[in-house]
Amino acid sequence: MNDCKCDNTKIVSVKEYDAVITAAKYYVDGLKSGDADLVAKAFHKDAVMYGLSNGTTLLGGPISNLYDFVRQNGNATDIKTHIDVLAITPTTAVVRIDMEKDAIGADYNDFLTFIKLDGRWQAIAKVFHQFNC
Repeated sequence: MNDCKCDNTKIVSVKEYDAVITAAKYYVDGLKSGDADLVAKAFHKDAVMYGLSNGTTLLGGPISNLYDFVRQNGNATDIKTHIDVLAITPTTAVVRIDMEKDAIGADYNDFLTFIKLDGRWQAIAKVFHQFNC
């Protein structure tokens, strides 16, 4: 029995970290298979994305631009990714995805901001840096 009455209470369970990673994996698994619909499972319908292509050119807009990219470029069978949950609260999370060899052979660092709505984690924003390819 735990009768702890302190202000040092853990408010986010490991289960929530796992749920955020599962949501982020829709994105990376969709990139690997070239499935834009699977990628879309990771994102809120109103999500946006912005980032620098080759470190210099600003790209961005609605998340549908990402789906178009996946449809145009197909699968990324050689892709390698590493997912880290950088921060989490009961309703928000920030995830970093280190990515190598997407469908066009580019490497990225992606930062996805998640929000938990109706019990489901969804990325509401993607900010990325594309390294020179």
